Amino acid sequence: MLLRFSATSPFVRKVRVAAALLGQTLEIEPADTLDPNDTLRSQNPLGKIPALLADDGQVLFDSSVILAYLDMLAGGGRILPLDPKARIAALRKEALADGMMDAGILLLYEGRFRPVEKHEPKWLEHQEGKRSRALDAFEADAAPFDGTITVGDISLACALGWFDFRFEGKWRSDHPKLEAWYEAFAAACPHFADSTPAA
Repeated sequence: MLLRFSATSPFVRKVRVAAALLGQTLEIEPADTLDPNDTLRSQNPLGKIPALLADDGQVLFDSSVILAYLDMLAGGGRILPLDPKARIAALRKEALADGMMDAGILLLYEGRFRPVEKHEPKWLEHQEGKRSRALDAFEADAAPFDGTITVGDISLACALGWFDFRFEGKWRSDHPKLEAWYEAFAAACPHFADSTPAA
C-alpha cells in the first residue's frame, strides 16, 4: 500500500499511527497539494491528502475511510469497535477531532496565503470558535487514559499534537484533563512519537 502524504499533516499522521498500531507497512510518497501536475489530483479528485493506493488498485480517502479500511484489513474491531454503541462513540469522537483540525488548518492557511489587510475577522473568529468549543467539549468529557485506542483517540491525539506543532501548545493551560490524557496516550503509543512532525 502506498500513502500519498505530507509529513506535517495531522490527517496523514492519523493513518501512519493507525497502520503502525495494526502492524501494517505503508510505503510513503510525498504529495504537493498545490502542484497541478502532481499525480495526486488523478488519484484523489479533491487533490487532498492523505490518499491511500491500496494493493487491489483502489484509491481511498479521506483519513476516516482509510482508518476503517486498515481496521478491516486487520480483521475488524481493533481500532473501530464492533459494538454498535462503542463504534458510534468512537466515530463521533473522530468527527469532532477532525473538525477541530479542519478549523485549525483554515486558520493556518488564512495567515499563510492571505495578507493581513485582507483577513476577515468574523471568519477567523468563526474558525477559532469551532476549535475552542471542541477543545472545551473534549476537556469536559476527558477521562484518564485507560489503554484503549480507537479511531477517535488517534484523531484526538493527532489534533492535539498538531496544535502543539502549529500553535505552540496554547491549548494546554485551559485544558488540564485533556493534557493529562494526551500525555498518557503519547507515552503508551510509541508509534505516535515516531510520527511527530518536524518544523
